[in-house]
Amino acid sequence: MKVLQTPVDIASLARLILNPDCRSIAILTGAGVSVASGIPDFRSPGGMYATLRPELLTATPQQRKWMAMDPTYVVSWDVFQSNAFPYLEVRRPFILGTQQQTWKATIAHRFAELLHAKTSKLTRVYTQNIDGLDRQCTAIPCDRIVSVHGSIAQVACEGCGADMDLEEFCQKVRTNIKDIYEPSNGPAESTPIQCSKCGQALVKPKTVLFGRNLPKEFFERSGEDMPNLDLLIVAGTSLVVSPANSLVYQVPESTIRVVVNAEPVGEELGVDYESGPAGRDFFAQGDCDSVFLDLIQELGWLDDLKAQNDLLPPKSQKLLAGTT
Repeated sequence: MKVLQTPVDIASLARLILNPDCRSIAILTGAGVSVASGIPDFRSPGGMYATLRPELLTATPQQRKWMAMDPTYVVSWDVFQSNAFPYLEVRRPFILGTQQQTWKATIAHRFAELLHAKTSKLTRVYTQNIDGLDRQCTAIPCDRIVSVHGSIAQVACEGCGADMDLEEFCQKVRTNIKDIYEPSNGPAESTPIQCSKCGQALVKPKTVLFGRNLPKEFFERSGEDMPNLDLLIVAGTSLVVSPANSLVYQVPESTIRVVVNAEPVGEELGVDYESGPAGRDFFAQGDCDSVFLDLIQELGWLDDLKAQNDLLPPKSQKLLAGTT
């Protein structure tokens, strides 16, 4: 039976990744991996929920009252099934920015791509992010990425499930949905975007609304992957959102777990930061881009990353420029 050594630093983590006995690696990501891209933040102070102004949205007085009490109602099934406008108006800049690739995949995202390209050990990326940045890493096969909460970059009817082309949808967003942030950018009033198949005004990006189920793919893939995993890398997530956080305790006791984050997370889920090499958990403290850049250097993949410099966001490029 193979016994893998728990890393104690970035150098030993690199050795673990390159160890022939380490054959299956999964990555669970959260908002922290996208910070360097400049992607809009939803939950933090100053983010979408904290600054939501329901009075600007096309909604009934009751719906505005709900959203004032709990801003997450703006992306809930309760509201969307009868009125798609609040969701589309709030998300308008994010939808159009995603189509235009305003935000670019970071060093943290490119690490996963290099891991697949250089070792073929990447079993899956499970991302809690809806920003679609993982799919800019085109060397990763689509079936290796599971968007746990859906993705802004894919569009379908919430009623009948029919897909819609992203380009066509974005054109309708420009012409049909008012811009509550920059009113001169859109129409004075919002008008419905109807599904070409069922006619309902329920077309939206494939993000999971509050009150709706996660994609079946998450449960199917995690059921297949977790029992055989050698290494689970948890990056940029608070591990407070269920069921994505269940991956940390679904894996066998032999699976090594690495947490890349600014502060310790997941202790209530069984992650043990005190046991050191005698345990199976390693805490790589720091912001995601910095930690993964150090890891890429230790792995000897720095030149490969530098070849992708033009694909990185400015903040990641600046960090990469400081390496030798």
